[in-house]
Amino acid sequence: MPTIPKHGRSEAVTSAAAEDVWRVLADPARLGEWSHETSAGAWLDGATAATPGARFRAHNRTGPWRWSRTSEVVTADEPRELAWHTIPTRAYRDSTVWRVTLEPFDGGTRIVQTFDVVEVSAVRDRVLWLMVKAHRDRSAALESDIERLGRIAAEQELRTI
Repeated sequence: MPTIPKHGRSEAVTSAAAEDVWRVLADPARLGEWSHETSAGAWLDGATAATPGARFRAHNRTGPWRWSRTSEVVTADEPRELAWHTIPTRAYRDSTVWRVTLEPFDGGTRIVQTFDVVEVSAVRDRVLWLMVKAHRDRSAALESDIERLGRIAAEQELRTI
């Protein structure tokens, strides 16, 4: 039986500086602006910035499905790399590491996003494959996300000039 992809990579280039992309990327309250699946997010436990160990909660939706996940920042190297992982819970025992790197490129920034499913049971994997069809191939949606992130950062940069 098929399973959900365990790894993925997408990239886009923006005219925005890495610092401008970082300001959008590293703020969970702005996740809903650029993510195809996350509608909102917020820092938890008094966190106010992306630092290793900081946690945030994100609210997600795809098709009829709605869920929330808590994630923990594992890398915060401003303005070059941000990585976080979803924290397994009793209801959601899986975990995925998301990583976004920002690289100078031709006067702007190359945004590279990767994901690695590091924990998922065989049963949950098959249930996700059967029930959440959008997760069977997320390549186009994830590429669109980081293109949107780049556009938002470039527009933000223009507003501050």
